[in-house]
Amino acid sequence: MDFTLSDDQRAIADAASAFAAAELAPHSARWDEEKHFPVEVLRKAAELGFAGIYVGEDVGGSGLGRLDAAIIFEALSHGDVATAAFLSIHNMASWMIDRFGSDQLRRRYLPRLTSMELVASYCLTEPGSGSDAAALRTTARRDGDAYVVNGSKAFISGAGTSDVYVVMVRTGGEGAKGVSALVVEKDSPGLSFGAQERKMGWNAQPTAQVNFDNVRVPVANRIGEEGEGFRFAMMGLDGGRLNIAACSLGGAAFALETAQAYLGERRQFGRPLADFQALQFKIADMATELEAARLMVRRGADALDRRDPQATRLCAMAKRFATDAGFFVANEALQLHGGYGYLRDYPLERIVRDLRVHQILEGTNEIMRVIIARELLRP
Repeated sequence: MDFTLSDDQRAIADAASAFAAAELAPHSARWDEEKHFPVEVLRKAAELGFAGIYVGEDVGGSGLGRLDAAIIFEALSHGDVATAAFLSIHNMASWMIDRFGSDQLRRRYLPRLTSMELVASYCLTEPGSGSDAAALRTTARRDGDAYVVNGSKAFISGAGTSDVYVVMVRTGGEGAKGVSALVVEKDSPGLSFGAQERKMGWNAQPTAQVNFDNVRVPVANRIGEEGEGFRFAMMGLDGGRLNIAACSLGGAAFALETAQAYLGERRQFGRPLADFQALQFKIADMATELEAARLMVRRGADALDRRDPQATRLCAMAKRFATDAGFFVANEALQLHGGYGYLRDYPLERIVRDLRVHQILEGTNEIMRVIIARELLRP
């Protein structure tokens, strides 16, 4: 058991950190304030291979593993959490096409997805089915060589901007076995988008409802066979949960570093704040929580790379622990700044807002507990 990064992984981390420092961090506050989605910057990230991290090299991907991805997303989110998180979603959608799509589908879409000429969104959640994802109601009725899709998806990152939507639809009966996955293009007649959601955080990426009104989708755009879509979606979420957990690590690491610097600079009662033991203990706890979370994320990523039968449970554990720990660290960092932490002139209120949603998306942390308990108590 070796906890050190390999030379290749260190080079990947250094490249992602350099990109975050040069291309993300200087603009993060403005993107949040202006609700700007920096697609051109994402395409620069794609030039480094970050838009197809675990997609096959034969279609332009980097062919890396889940541990590599966790390292990349932690480094990128140190510069901007919301942008790094969207890149995770794009990677998840691309991976589903790469892993389960036909060779024709892979070659049609993936070279342009890995370069981010095309931007992808993942569409599972609906207005009436969030945690109970298998209850989704968006239907796809077979009509010759096409499916006719009707329904709506909610809280979709990239909605209205993305070019490609990986959509879970009901092609059969009730429950998970009736769900299939389709690739739907933005310019499909009948596809429309709701108003942009007014969110607490993640303002540097658009979020809206996606609506399907008799949208015709070629059968050739189906990923895998009918009835396999829910399984694909859940497998995608194993990796997506790790990536969001890694984004929490990066945002929290930035918050911790900011708090450390502030405690050394700020003086009260004639002494630096860093001299007060109560505040030293806070910093110690924050650093410990962050380190424990990092180990859990990398343990889950390693399990997923090895296709360990326990991978789903370990990914759920890592997501639950790391997103809770990330928010805790960021919130404590804000508290250590006192009133200044609450001001938009400082970055911590933005980090707190951006990290809060990580405890909700990719499966709420309550659902992570359900998954963990189910695996532990299974006969």
